[in-house]
Amino acid sequence: MRVALLSEVFAKNMGYLENFLPKYLVRLGIDVHVVTMGLPPYYHLRESHATYGGFADCAWLSPGSVEKIEGFTLHVLPHQRALGYVRMAGLTEKLRSIRPDIVQTTAAIGWIPLQAAAAKPLLGYKLFTGNHFHASVFPLAQRQRPLWSKERLGCTLTRTLPGWLVSLFTEKCYAITADCADVATRFFGVQKSKIVVCPLGVDTELFFPISNEEDHQVRLSRRERLGFSESEIVCIYTGRFSEDKNPLLLAKAVAHLAGNGAPYRGMFLGNGAQTEAIQSCAGCVTHPFVPVQQLGDYYRASDIGVWPTQESTSMLDAAACGLPVVANNTMTAPERLEGNGITYRLNDLTDLVRALLELRDPRIRERLGSFGAQKMASQFSWEAIARRRLQDYESSLGSIKYEVVARNLHVASKPNTESHGG
Repeated sequence: MRVALLSEVFAKNMGYLENFLPKYLVRLGIDVHVVTMGLPPYYHLRESHATYGGFADCAWLSPGSVEKIEGFTLHVLPHQRALGYVRMAGLTEKLRSIRPDIVQTTAAIGWIPLQAAAAKPLLGYKLFTGNHFHASVFPLAQRQRPLWSKERLGCTLTRTLPGWLVSLFTEKCYAITADCADVATRFFGVQKSKIVVCPLGVDTELFFPISNEEDHQVRLSRRERLGFSESEIVCIYTGRFSEDKNPLLLAKAVAHLAGNGAPYRGMFLGNGAQTEAIQSCAGCVTHPFVPVQQLGDYYRASDIGVWPTQESTSMLDAAACGLPVVANNTMTAPERLEGNGITYRLNDLTDLVRALLELRDPRIRERLGSFGAQKMASQFSWEAIARRRLQDYESSLGSIKYEVVARNLHVASKPNTESHGG
C-alpha cells in the first residue's frame, strides 16, 4: 500500500501529525510519501516569524526537493496564492508520479482538500481528510448566529459548500476531538456519516515517565541547570507566549504562590509577546523552544503541566511523561484530563492558584501522573493510531489485495519488551 499525506507545512523540530503518523505507518510496512510546501508553521499568523524564527525556519524546504526522513519520503512543492489562500502548485502531477492508493489530508476545507478531491477521479485513490479546528479557535462555534446573518452566510459560501463538495469524494474525515467533529459537520459541510473521532497521538519513544536511575539523574541535572531544587514544584508550559494562549496567567499564579512561601516555580518553553512579562514574575524561568526530540527531558524535569487557555497537543506529551495536567474548565477535549488532571475556571487567577495547591501533595501528583502515562501509552500512542488508520485504509481498498497489511498489523500489535518507558 502507498499512502500520500498532504500537509501545508512540515517542521522537523515539531511534534505534529505530519512528523509522527508517517513514521509509524512506515513501521507497519507502508510506503509513505508526505507532500508539503516551503512554508513555516503558523505562517498565517502576524507574529509567526518573531515567535518561531530561528527554530522552525523552512529555508531547507526547497521546492522540487525530495528526501527521506524516518523512512518516509518528503516531497516539497511550490505554492501559489488563490483568493487569498495558498494552494499546492503541481499537486496533481506529483500525485500521478507517486501513484498512491490512499491520499490523506490534514484538513477538510481549503485548497489542498479541494485539489485532492478534484484529482481523485483521475487517479483512482481513496481520499481521507481531517479536522483539527477546535470550537475554542472557531468563533462561529462559540456564539449563536442565525443562518441568514452575514457571518453564517459567509461561512456557508467559503467553507460549508466547498467542504461539502470535498466530503462527497471522501471515505472518512478524522476529527481529533468531539468538538472538532461538531465544527466539521456544522460549519465545514462534512457528512456526519463520514466523521470519525480519532485523537492526535504521542510518540512514546520520546515521551515516557521516569522509570530508572538514569532518567532520575537527567531530571536532577536539568533542574539544576535551570535553577530549580528537587524540593520545588515546577509547573511547565510549552508553546507560544501569546495572548490567546496566555501563559502569563500561570506565571502570575506561580509568583503569587512563591510570594506566599509556597515552593512553586514556573518553567516556560517557547517565545512570544508575553516573554518579558513572564520573566518579570517571581519564580519563573523562560527557555527558548527546543526540538521535539529533546522536549521529553524538560517534562520529566517538571512536576505539573499547565495550559491556561487553548487546547494543546503538548498536554498529551506531558501526560505521557507522567505529569498531572491543569487546564481550564471550558476545554472541549476532556479525554486529555480524565483521571490525570484537574480544571480551573478560565482566566480566573485565584482559581488557578487553588488548582495548583490541590497538586501540592506529591502522592496526588504521582497518582494522576501514573494514570496519565498509562493512558497515553495505551490509547494515544502514534503506534496505536497508525494501526487504526491503516485498518480504515485497508477496509476502503478491500482486504483481499492487502492481506500483507493485516499480517503487518498483527506483528506490530505484539508487545515490544525492548521499548523504553512504553
